[in-house]
Parts: sequence; structure tokens; C-alpha cells
Amino acid sequence: MLPTAWQAYEYAAVPDGGNVAIFGLGPIGQMAGRIARQRSAETVIGIDIVPKRLEMARRYDIETIDAGAHDDVPGAIRQMTGGRGADGVIDAVGMEAHGAPVEELAQKATGLLPKPVAARATEKLAVDRMEVLYNAIDAVRRGGTLSISGVYGGRLDPIPLMQLFDKGIQIRMGQAHVKRWVDDIMPLLTDDADPLGAEDLATHRLPLAPEAYEMFQKKEYGAIKVVLRP
Repeated sequence: MLPTAWQAYEYAAVPDGGNVAIFGLGPIGQMAGRIARQRSAETVIGIDIVPKRLEMARRYDIETIDAGAHDDVPGAIRQMTGGRGADGVIDAVGMEAHGAPVEELAQKATGLLPKPVAARATEKLAVDRMEVLYNAIDAVRRGGTLSISGVYGGRLDPIPLMQLFDKGIQIRMGQAHVKRWVDDIMPLLTDDADPLGAEDLATHRLPLAPEAYEMFQKKEYGAIKVVLRP
């Protein structure tokens, strides 16, 4: 998780004294925000709809936007960045974004099909929930960088290439190159002061239990990071 968050911030290419907006304040987004505060970012903005996640982010000097309370999240980000948009934007949500009911219904319907049929349907009709990605593209400034750590699996996703080209946006994404970042991360993890608040991130410590996965998925009981200890 931590290497993914570190890479997400590195890929956002935030200049010294710049700003970064992070869509999604789950474990990856939370740590990316804390890393940003430790690194070169002057302003860190976190966007989510879950009150407990927003509350946790604010404890680490991250400015927050409740996406459920704003009709125009990119507009709110521009207001907080002098009208320009964020220097770097991190999409830490991916294909499970809220706000795309048609795509969500299609995904759930595919999940009810027999596995061989579902596999063929996913291959031919795979479209993700793109709400967050569209907002991220809108929120980044001209010449800025979009870092995608949230997972997308659709093959037919409509990408707004004209907008990307017009704004001159760079995009970086992919699986975390874990070993690449170990030497950078370890001093922060072994520091007794725990500058990233790694211990604070875990909201629940439970034995190996199926209900723990369901609790995290449904965001019940303030679950942000669940550590399983068999």
C-alpha cells in the first residue's frame, strides 16, 4: 500500500511549493496526502464522500472537499488553487467510483452471470465508472500531471482525448514498482516519530474473517484500513 501511495505522489510531479489534489481518501489516498505533506507540496486537497475519511485527512493538515456536498468539485479545486487547477492530481479511486449509476448497474449485472458468461461479457462490454477520472482531468491545471493509482479494467472506456490534448496534460499510471521506492520509504517507517502516521491509519485490527471485507467495502463502523491478524 505505502509503495503505491509513494509512487502515486511521485507520478503527480508536484513542483516545490505546488499543490496536489487527491481523489479518494481510502488507505492509498490518505498516505499519498501524508507523503505530500512530508515532501514538496504546499497545499494538499483531499476529496471524498465519507465523513470519517475526510476527518482523518484533516488531522494531517490536508484540506478537504466533501464531494457529496459540491455540484462542481473541479470548480471547488480551482477556487482553492488561484483559479488555475491543481499542479498534480491523483486518482486514488478507479473503477469503483460513485456517481456513475449506469456503469455501476452494468458491473453489478455482470457479476450475477455464470462465470464463463461473465468473463465474455466483461471482455466485450467492459466499461468502468469514470466519474472520478473525468473530474480529475477537469481539475488539473494546463500543463499539469495526472497520476492514476486507482485501478481501471475496462477496454471500452471513453477517454476525453481532445481535452487531454488541449490542456497538455501528462498522465502516469500503473502497478507500483515496490522495490523502486523501498529506500525512500524505510527511513520514514523506522523513525520513532512515525511522521506518516502509519500506526494511526489502521482503524480496525481483526482476526481473519469474511465480515471484515464486507465491513470495509460498505465503509461501516468508520473502517478505513483493516489489518487482519489470523
